[in-house]
This record gives sequence, structure tokens and C-alpha cells, in this order.
Amino acid sequence: MHAHRSSIRRLALMVGLLLTAPAFADASGAGLAQPGKLVIDRSLPRAIAEANALAARRYDTFWDTGDEALARQALSPRFIDRTLPPGRMQGVEGPLQASRQFRLAVPDLHCEVEQMLVVGDRVVAHLRFTGHFKGSFQGVQGKGQTVNFIATDIYRVVDGKIAENWHLEDNYTLLAQLGVVH
Repeated sequence: MHAHRSSIRRLALMVGLLLTAPAFADASGAGLAQPGKLVIDRSLPRAIAEANALAARRYDTFWDTGDEALARQALSPRFIDRTLPPGRMQGVEGPLQASRQFRLAVPDLHCEVEQMLVVGDRVVAHLRFTGHFKGSFQGVQGKGQTVNFIATDIYRVVDGKIAENWHLEDNYTLLAQLGVVH
């Protein structure tokens, strides 16, 4: 009988945890990117976890839509890109410029958040970018070819704003799809 009660308690706990994750995701901002899988450090105070996830979802939605107001809401005025590509401006203007330029090449750019991990002051976002290369990039004119590549971002969030970002994009796959490398 004791083993049966213990099994029921474990099952109830698992169901409770499963039910709280989607509710948490929905409570953080209607219309923002929803992670396919959301993992939350349960030792974090709920308000901090929600604020960190909200900042990340705003920034990821900016990459999906190009809405610069979302990037400005998500990023600290002292934002630092710790993996700054050559030629990109440091600070908030860097990602805004990058988004504008990339959208000229891939006007129907879409960014899906496949996974998001909220741990301490960090949020890790596993992103998938898709679209069609219809503009030009590095002297190559697009012919409508499909773009489909992944990126992983690590955000450090302070007071509900992304203060730092480390990112790694699958640039080889992207450049091969664009026809820039073979």
C-alpha cells in the first residue's frame, strides 16, 4: 500500500510539473515566441525566471519579426555582444543593423525557438532560422533558395534585460545555402 501511495504522489508531482511549464510560458507575454521546449531552473524565484524568459522571448521574437522595439525592450542600454562578428557595431545597434541587413537578403526570415533553458542569470536559446534567399548577400543574388540553419545564444540577463550575449550560428550551412561557399 505504501509503494502504491508513493507512486501516486510521484505521478501527481510529474503531472503538476508538466502543467506548470506551459502556463509559465504563456504568462510571460502574449504574441511572443514560444519555445518548443522550455526548461526552467526551479530553484530560481518565479519572478526572476519569468523576467529572464520574457527578455529572451522578446529578443527571439525580434529576430523572427524584425520589430526593433522588441530588441530595445529586451536589451540593456549597456548590451555587450561577446562574440561580435567583424564589421558589426557593439551595443544595441549591432543586432538591429544585422537584422536589417539579413532581412534584405532573406525578407521572409522566420526564427523559431526550438528550446529554451532558464538557469540562474542565463537563458540559453536554441534557434532555427528559415526563409528564402531573394535579395543579395556578399555580392551573390538570391534565386529564392531555401535557408534553414540553427543558432545557439546564451544571454546573461540583469534586471529583466539582456546585458550580454554569446552566440554561435551555423554559418557554413547558411553560406552554402546562399551559394557563397561550395
